[in-house]
Amino acid sequence: MNELIGRKVMKKELNTDIDISSAIQLPAMKEYGDKIECGRCGMKHLKAFVQLSQNFYFCPSCIQFGRVDSDEIFYHLPETQIVPREVLFIWQGQLTDGQQEVSQNLRTIITKNRNGMIWAVTGAGKTEMLFHAIYEALEEGKRVGLASPRVDVCLELYPRIQEVFPEEPITLLHGKSEIPYNYTKLVICTTHQLLRFYQAFDLLIIDEVDAFPYVNEQILHIGAQNALKETASLIYLTATPTKELLQKQKINELETIILPARYHRRKLPVPKLKWCFQWRKAINQGKIPKQMLSLLHLLMKKNNVLLFCPSIIVLEKLYTLMKKQLPDGMVAAVHSKDEERAEKVMRMRKNEFRLFLTTTILERGVTFDQVSVMVLGAEHRVFTESALVQIAGRVDRKMIHTNGEVWFVHDGQTREVKNSIRQIQQMNKLAEEQGLVDELCLL
Repeated sequence: MNELIGRKVMKKELNTDIDISSAIQLPAMKEYGDKIECGRCGMKHLKAFVQLSQNFYFCPSCIQFGRVDSDEIFYHLPETQIVPREVLFIWQGQLTDGQQEVSQNLRTIITKNRNGMIWAVTGAGKTEMLFHAIYEALEEGKRVGLASPRVDVCLELYPRIQEVFPEEPITLLHGKSEIPYNYTKLVICTTHQLLRFYQAFDLLIIDEVDAFPYVNEQILHIGAQNALKETASLIYLTATPTKELLQKQKINELETIILPARYHRRKLPVPKLKWCFQWRKAINQGKIPKQMLSLLHLLMKKNNVLLFCPSIIVLEKLYTLMKKQLPDGMVAAVHSKDEERAEKVMRMRKNEFRLFLTTTILERGVTFDQVSVMVLGAEHRVFTESALVQIAGRVDRKMIHTNGEVWFVHDGQTREVKNSIRQIQQMNKLAEEQGLVDELCLL
């Protein structure tokens, strides 16, 4: 029976051994005139476009989770009580003053069953700031969900959370999960998987809330809301809040906590600009622009280089050219369609490559030691303000300072480029005003 608690399951998915006599029945779809509304994802469709035989209807928006038909029923077993319990918590780390303040404020928001946002710069240590809030919620008997739009982030979070709560059963859910679902008090999942839950969580934390696809998908926002219990807290984590989130902050729908500094008390690296006239034309002609190549050599004298390209086509052409410039094994490339993606990222973490070409798939959620960053074609539309801020945040994330630099190579500055630099500078100024950076780091 436990596998249904806080989870919507269609009748056709039910295990016949489960007693559903006390379950709440919910319509899989609701009719509104000439429209039909899905009970799982909340999307509405014209009946004429989603009609099946015998006047039944289906939802195409969330069909990847199994087809929802209007003749189906959702079963839901709500948790009737929250029972305090003992939870083993063994984190031995120490929060900085700034992190400690965020952690305490977060716990206050959760205690009040309010919604909140942690706006912390990249590399601020957001995960560590969550530990005590998760611990207190679990000890109170609450159910906690930790979600992210990106599978990579979930896979990175899982072992870190498991290490801190070694005796706590944790469910990890994503599109490629092979382990059957089981009810646990702590769930780590992609935001798509939240569509499977209904009034399940007392505390739901969504990391990288501004990231694709969550930021642009209405059904994912509906799924997150449906996954909350009536008295629950929804917490957003972001380094680059969207206009919608900032508007919610303005009208007091979100209690916002801002942390403008990293744990090592150094200022964020401010991107530098390098104009590279007609860089795309040069690469199409089989040439590496001289300005770019000379800059690369300078950066590689001190660090490895993470080079972001605006498209897979540009990446593959540049990769072919760079292999002729560097010794075997020193350069590698990765993109979303690369089957060896995980292996290459791991090798980069071990400093096996001096130059690592990538698309925006590595703009967030990964940490490499001893790197500088170059963005080729920073004027391209794929490089939004938030993407550029996240990319710049790949540099200087570790405690040991390696003099990493960030360069935007462009053929004409855009508003996104200017705004991303301005945002980083504003955070540095705020960190300085709050005394969160050391004097040595202000040079």
